[in-house]
Amino acid sequence: MKSQKILNDPVYGFITIPSELIFTIIDHPYFQRLRRIKQLGLTDFVYPGALHTRFHHALGAMHLMSITLDNLRNKGTEISNEEYEAALIAILLHDIGHGPFSHALEYSLLKSVPHEELSLMIIELLNEELGGKLSLSLRIFKNQYERKFFHQLVSSQLDIDRLDYLQRDCFFTGVSEGTIGADRIIKMMDVKNDQVVIEEKGIYSIENFLSARRLMYWQVYLHKTTVSAEKMLINLIQRGKDLKTQGAQFPISDEFDYLLGHELTLEDFKKNPDLLKIFLELDDLDLWGAIKLWKKSDDYVLRNISQMFLTRNLFKISLDSEPFSPEEILKSKEKTIAKLGIPESDLDYFFSQGKVSNYGYLIRDRINILTKGGKVIDVAQAADLPNIKVMSKIVEKHYICKAKSLI
Repeated sequence: MKSQKILNDPVYGFITIPSELIFTIIDHPYFQRLRRIKQLGLTDFVYPGALHTRFHHALGAMHLMSITLDNLRNKGTEISNEEYEAALIAILLHDIGHGPFSHALEYSLLKSVPHEELSLMIIELLNEELGGKLSLSLRIFKNQYERKFFHQLVSSQLDIDRLDYLQRDCFFTGVSEGTIGADRIIKMMDVKNDQVVIEEKGIYSIENFLSARRLMYWQVYLHKTTVSAEKMLINLIQRGKDLKTQGAQFPISDEFDYLLGHELTLEDFKKNPDLLKIFLELDDLDLWGAIKLWKKSDDYVLRNISQMFLTRNLFKISLDSEPFSPEEILKSKEKTIAKLGIPESDLDYFFSQGKVSNYGYLIRDRINILTKGGKVIDVAQAADLPNIKVMSKIVEKHYICKAKSLI
């Protein structure tokens, strides 16, 4: 680069793109696609400001990674320039495999294809295009690099990904309770025995981080209105898939049309590299375009759910800490059929049931605390932090979600 590129981020201020290779990656169509995928899917139905994208998040995570690596260097951890750049690239590309609406359609538009696996395949594809320059980033991403702390910074219970998305999502939703103090957490990070550790004086920042993350899940990511909107979208896509198998033709983008007509698995992607390139043409706009067209569809399911979406006439959702009884579910289904006047065969498009779960801390994936005496212990072992032990419990909420009326 003739001069360093600088971006102005609303959360951190100026972000510097430190190398020609990183600038090339950011400028690549695969990465630019992330501008057209919202970070929080349908959460703006609840929080109107939640319009930030995966592009924002990836750049913010890269910025925090650079601050973290600089801090570790200052504390005596040797990090070569090659490792430094590779770690930045690994975090920059960690979410590049997300599809439209991020997590909402991860297991419905495709069949059990986690975005992490798609991210890996896309990084491998970019590595081929760039003559192997991402090989070290790939090893870090796959946890195959001998210095394990690099992978922990990319993917763990206290990784750079979480530090950015919690701060960013808090900023754009306005949910101030999710504030985590990422700057202090990064300042407290160190490396001991090739593991990321937090200095003992930063332990309360970790407790706040875990509490904030748990709160953000219930208040933002698993907000009942967001769950309702996501179930509507999943049901709408399922209807499109069902009609496609019956030979229906839709005036939608070729890529979306192809994915509707094929139940693709991870093995399919591995066997046929062209499928990945089809997927990489898809973003939120393909689905919104389809929804706008489907609102005039002859099919009453496509038409009604699409119109509900566009007017925010969302399914009514009921949450309970205890599972709904079979009798309650049956009664709710019968009422929905009678109220909507639909055949029982179409009920699943207008009615959903299930559960959502949340945890603050998984003890099996440790967050390590470095004591003043040089001992490394799990954060849950800290004698005066019983709250973290409580947060290790997985909390479930059960829901019934149904259409209130047809348009």
